[in-house]
Amino acid sequence: MSKSKIIGLTGSIGMGKSTVAAMFSDAGIPVFDADAEVRALQGPGGELLPAIEAAFPGSTGPDGVDRDRLGQRVFADKPALARLEAIVHPAVAAKRAAFLALHHDKPAVVFDIPLLFERGGHAGVDTIVVVSAPAEVQRARVLARPGMTPEKFAHILCLQLPDAEKRARADHVIDTGLSLAETRAQVIALIASL
Repeated sequence: MSKSKIIGLTGSIGMGKSTVAAMFSDAGIPVFDADAEVRALQGPGGELLPAIEAAFPGSTGPDGVDRDRLGQRVFADKPALARLEAIVHPAVAAKRAAFLALHHDKPAVVFDIPLLFERGGHAGVDTIVVVSAPAEVQRARVLARPGMTPEKFAHILCLQLPDAEKRARADHVIDTGLSLAETRAQVIALIASL
């Protein structure tokens, strides 16, 4: 059984969560990146390709899941999205359990989970850290991403709990609207306090 303190790290799109996760990692705290696990499970040779192809014919190929094609089929169709999540979520949970077993002797681990509140993952962590930035900073970061449009951004925001609500439910908030040095100082102070 793990004695590690489980830090749930979350934040809306474009808030700097990946940057903060890297700062935890740089400080020696093991980080489980749920998005990276999903990409591996759905990438070339990924474990979930047969199940996803069976449920959504034509959505996979030699490079793994065709994210655009699959996205067009599931994001506007709640039952289809639920079918996809029923394939993906148990696999990610198994990877997370293996990660925790591997790092059971560490004082703390980070679960980097974008939809921590939306999927009920907050119940499985000891403390919740929300990464947040001003809305205009978030918007500029997201719209600078390749292939991102204001419409896609708006749709993603609709699927996520509003930032203000995440901050209200957090045990700790890391402000990434500041310089990288100031953000890193917040992370180091938080690690020391935990």
